[in-house]
Amino acid sequence: MHTREVIALMLAVGVFTGVALAADAPTPDATSSDRTPPRLSFVDGQVSFWRPGAQDWAQAQINTPLAPGDELATASPGNLEVQIGARAFVRAWANTQVGLANQEPDFLQFKVTAGTASFDLRTIEAGRTVEVDKPHAAFTIERAGYYRVDVTGERTAFITRRGGRATVTPVSEAAVGIEPSEEVIIEGPASARVASYAAPPLDAWDRWNYARTDHLLDAVSARYVSPDAYGVSDLDRYGAWRVVPTYGAVWVPTAVQSGWVPYSTGAWTFDPFYGWTWVDTAPWGWAPYHYGRWVDVDGFWAWAPGPVVVRPVYAPALVAFFGGPRVGVGISVGGPVVGWVALGWGEPVVPWWGREGVIHEPSWRGWGGPRVVNNTVINNTTVVNVQNINVYPGGTAGRTRSASIAGSSGAGSARVGSTPRAAGRTSGRSSRSLTAAPAVAPP
Repeated sequence: MHTREVIALMLAVGVFTGVALAADAPTPDATSSDRTPPRLSFVDGQVSFWRPGAQDWAQAQINTPLAPGDELATASPGNLEVQIGARAFVRAWANTQVGLANQEPDFLQFKVTAGTASFDLRTIEAGRTVEVDKPHAAFTIERAGYYRVDVTGERTAFITRRGGRATVTPVSEAAVGIEPSEEVIIEGPASARVASYAAPPLDAWDRWNYARTDHLLDAVSARYVSPDAYGVSDLDRYGAWRVVPTYGAVWVPTAVQSGWVPYSTGAWTFDPFYGWTWVDTAPWGWAPYHYGRWVDVDGFWAWAPGPVVVRPVYAPALVAFFGGPRVGVGISVGGPVVGWVALGWGEPVVPWWGREGVIHEPSWRGWGGPRVVNNTVINNTTVVNVQNINVYPGGTAGRTRSASIAGSSGAGSARVGSTPRAAGRTSGRSSRSLTAAPAVAPP
């Protein structure tokens, strides 16, 4: 069935059971537009996820963007990895509970309640701090290195390696510096005893951490994607690069089913900072859904990251939503939503998240390719006042079977793009299940 026929059918039957009405959806945080959320990038064995408001723990889903308050736990066997930078990873071994306590543009705070966690930070941006909290002390990291935390009851061991330095502040005690290749042990819930030793030899889990990070940072795909983008190494294993006219370097996923389209193998979840966010179940499903654009190349789908930019900008999804006449620029602004389409080459995203001046304003932030409006490439200095965007999911701009995404009131309209795009499927969940119990598995 052709894409436009799918869309017409969806419009006719009113398939919107999985997406919220505006009145039911929380309002995302307005300060989120300049931060990339930590990404759950690897799970192995028994790994569980909990978000504030959920009634119980759920199975963790790879590619989940983490928000402050989220908790992850491993059983035995179990292993997990969270990417917190292009060259920075947090990992948890078996029988470990780790949570994201806070995130600011220059500050990231984790807590380790029990078990073993590593912080393999190959680089830390100048002025950025990572803090690791345990029940009775806080460890502050401002320098690249390898750090390990072991929490067993009232005993905590913190180890620095590879040139790493940190500061520990026990409860009701003065801060103490930790030198490279040092182990600090803190015992006791109150008036904690602090002792310092030379770091012990690497064990099997440390060596696995070293080797995994080395492998992730040796990705061929890094040649084609902006260096600060997350999830780049996963592209090597699950697809191939080629260079084509118009789009330049594109990545084509392999081992996808016949008829596969982007934004069809995953689910929407509500992020407290970014609002509605796409969580794809494919192991490679981070970079192609939060950066770049999907394009049609000779009948197959390819991801085009566009020209490399210094600092890519994360988006919770790069889609346009469509549905009834009152549907707005978000997934649930103003009425029931019927479906969504992936943005085409050069098309702007209309954010449903972010601060004033970002939300509801068509944007190419973080996009290094051409800017396309009315099928015309515009230069970077042109001021574009786009308030109503007509999306043509089924074909060229000359076709009139379209869905309208209405922006804020005001003059001006533009027809955006002509790249064929496919409709996504609606989630099988209600808005209440998405917001109150944020499971991220597909329906």
